Amino acid sequence: MENYLEDCSVCPRNCHIDRRSRKGRCGVDGEGIYVSRAALHFYEEPCISGRNGSGTVFFSGCSLHCVYCQNRAISDGVHGKYLTEEQLARVFLDLQEKGAHKINLVTPTHYTYQIREALILARKQGLSLPVVHNGSGYEKPETLKALEGLVDIYLTDFKYMDADLARDLSGAPDYPERAKEALAEMVRQQPACGFGEDGLMKRGVIVRNLLLPGHVSNSKAVVRYLWETYGNRIYLSLMNQYTPMGTFERFPYLNRKVTRREYERLISYVLELGVEQAFIQEGDTAEESFIPPFDESGLEDY
Repeated sequence: MENYLEDCSVCPRNCHIDRRSRKGRCGVDGEGIYVSRAALHFYEEPCISGRNGSGTVFFSGCSLHCVYCQNRAISDGVHGKYLTEEQLARVFLDLQEKGAHKINLVTPTHYTYQIREALILARKQGLSLPVVHNGSGYEKPETLKALEGLVDIYLTDFKYMDADLARDLSGAPDYPERAKEALAEMVRQQPACGFGEDGLMKRGVIVRNLLLPGHVSNSKAVVRYLWETYGNRIYLSLMNQYTPMGTFERFPYLNRKVTRREYERLISYVLELGVEQAFIQEGDTAEESFIPPFDESGLEDY
């Protein structure tokens, strides 16, 4: 889509503003691509990170802005460096040279069409790694279609089946419906999961759900929908790593970590449903050390 920045409707927020000079709900403006970090990253699912790490590019800004955001330092669009499409293509190639198993695009939605051009350029110049689209799940199918043939793995959130909770915590009561539509398009593009002999994923869809304190029922509803709709066509990733990133007066339940009992209740439910393909976290993973420094690492030469 040419000139999409002039009247931006790339995500479900449908701001319809000229992002070249004004910030949309995503929090970024300008014609460049705002990147906060590009480095090997080891904290994704094992089939993504492997031994060498995924070549992860963290994009600044986000169209969702959850009140509990774990990456708020960049989701608000206040950290990073502007890159051109040509420079971003070079970043992908540099990560490949560093031994990355994947190119991992974190929060890429609002830069979809620029990323598309950068991937095309990088492929022409020798990029051969699988590409991971790592997003919030709040997407438009028509935007995702622009990446068909370029994205090998969709690593997507499915945060809410409770529209009221989505409204309160993300200002997006339409999240459940938008996430359903987006996931259907992701699975259409990648209808089956494939792995190499090394155990690393080569193609497919992984759907994440972050368990929020006090909201086991919401996560159960997400899992039930995913299992009943897609069965073993996708992998689930059930996370207990919620980390309080501040004090929440309106939502006091967000001021604590998830308890072991809450997570055990969710996992027991998953097993009762008969889910066979799921990543489960063990131990206490709610640590800020899982959040990398957004210090423009890997961007020094751009």
